[in-house]
This record gives sequence, structure tokens and C-alpha cells, in this order.
Amino acid sequence: MDYIVFVPVAFFLIALIFSMLGMGGSQLYIPILFWMGMDFKTQAIPLGMLLNVINSSSAAVTYYRKRLIDFRMALPFAVAMVVFAPLGTIFNLSVPVTPLIVIFAVFTATAAVLMLSGWRPARHDLSRRERVILGLCGGSVLGFFAGLIGRGGGSFVVPMLYMAGLDPKVAAATSALVVTCSGSASFLSHVLTAAAPDWAVWIASAMAVLGGSQIGSRLMAHRARPRHIRAVFGMVLLCVAALLLVQALFLG
Repeated sequence: MDYIVFVPVAFFLIALIFSMLGMGGSQLYIPILFWMGMDFKTQAIPLGMLLNVINSSSAAVTYYRKRLIDFRMALPFAVAMVVFAPLGTIFNLSVPVTPLIVIFAVFTATAAVLMLSGWRPARHDLSRRERVILGLCGGSVLGFFAGLIGRGGGSFVVPMLYMAGLDPKVAAATSALVVTCSGSASFLSHVLTAAAPDWAVWIASAMAVLGGSQIGSRLMAHRARPRHIRAVFGMVLLCVAALLLVQALFLG
């Protein structure tokens, strides 16, 4: 397979960048795997979610050691997303591939717009009750779609954490933990229902993502400013979303 060399290199770079943003990277893992010829449901989504979990969990360990994770904020999000991700996966089994790709593209485009605009909700400290409500409600919706289309939800968790008054670095670190929980539930759900692993690609990709996430999270924890990185990857995500829509609606 030609992509056994290309894919790990690309995924190393993606993991390095997305670990700095508090995201798992499935926005790019899954489309790349799909374009490399993998089946969207049984191969691209399960492997993409595995890499998402490896990236976010590796970054979360680094952030935990630096004491950047707000566990009181992370817990409601994580619990709700773990509960609702399997429901999304069950629904995935009855939905044709084309609508799934369209939904994935719309989510990706929305995340890109958020990254490019630099939009942040007005920050203010929420009460403990408000944080729990925000986490449970937001986590339920994002968890369902995480299971449905194979996304960790980091690109939407981070803005919500800004709403709760978290510092950008703390928001990225807390999102890494939340994405790990939601991605794990989504990955296990897909593996138990429909997955056809290509172990050579899975192992090579997993090792590349692990290395990239460790480097990226350490850079973020120490001195990185992700503003320019967000701009570049926002443009990349817009292009990915556009290509997915064209392929699903006009070439599929």
C-alpha cells in the first residue's frame, strides 16, 4: 500500500498541531484515510477515532503534569459525551454514507470558521451550577455527533470552555481530556459494531500520532501561541470540507 508511508508522516504533523489546540485531529485524519481508499464507515472512522484518542490522551497527560486541566469543568462534559457517543454510533449504522460525509463536512466547515474568525464568547466566570449545566447539555449534543460522524468534538468544546471563563491554555488542556473521553467511547462503539482494521497502517499511524502529540503539547505548555496555527489550519479545514461536499454531492 502506497499510503503506508505517506499517512504516518502527514498524521505526525497533524497531531503536533492539533495537540496544541486541544483537539484530537479527526477533522483531518478521517478525510485523508477516506481519500486514501479506506471505507468511510468501517475503516476511516474507526482508525480516525483511534488516532484522535491517542493524540488527545497523550496531550492530556502532558497538560495534567503541568496542572493545566480544570477537572471541575471537564467532568460534566466528559460524562455526557461518554453516554451519548454510543447512541450516535448506533444511529450511524442506519444512515447512508453520503449524508454522513455531508454532516462531517458541515461540522468541519463550522470548526474552520470558528478558527479563522478568532471568535471567542465574552468570558465570564460561571457558577458551579452553570458549569455543570453547560457541560451536560453541550456534552450530550457533541457526544451524539462524535459517535455519529467520528469526531472528538474539540473544535466545539474549546469555545464552550471559553464561555465558562477558562484561560485559553487551560481551555485547550481541559478540552484534551474531554476529547479523550468522548473519543474513547466513540472509538469503542465503532470497533464493536463495524470495523475492518488494516493493522500495518493502524500501528504506523498510531506511533506517528503519539510522537506528534507529545511534541505539540509540550510546545503549547511552555511557550507556543496558537493564533497563526489556527489561521493556517482553518484554511485547511475549509478546503477539506469543500472537497468532501463536492465528492459526496457531485462525484459520489
